[in-house]
Amino acid sequence: QVQLVESGGGLVQPGGSLRLSCAASGTRFSFRSMGWYRQSPGKERELVAVIIGTAKTIYADSVKGRFTISGDNTKNTVNLQMNSLKPEDTAVYHCKMVIGIYDYWGQGTQVTVSS
Repeated sequence: QVQLVESGGGLVQPGGSLRLSCAASGTRFSFRSMGWYRQSPGKERELVAVIIGTAKTIYADSVKGRFTISGDNTKNTVNLQMNSLKPEDTAVYHCKMVIGIYDYWGQGTQVTVSS
């Protein structure tokens, strides 16, 4: 059973930075993709950023130039560096890893951007 554990959320002022981390338990995996999604109250879960394979990255338009995703297949980890945070970035952030035909989700970590 693969478990994903996120860390790094919290409260930050507008313009600040946070770094989210997600680690998958178990032996080394071959990931089809590793990514971050977020969900705000009353809204559907949306893609923030994803690494497909080992190199292709996709970002939501709303975070381009501010967020950077990075992954390490040897350590089963994916990180999200978030800079220039805005109040509208407030959400629960979930990591997702696709291994073979299975999707695995973390439990989520709260990010609140407020003065």
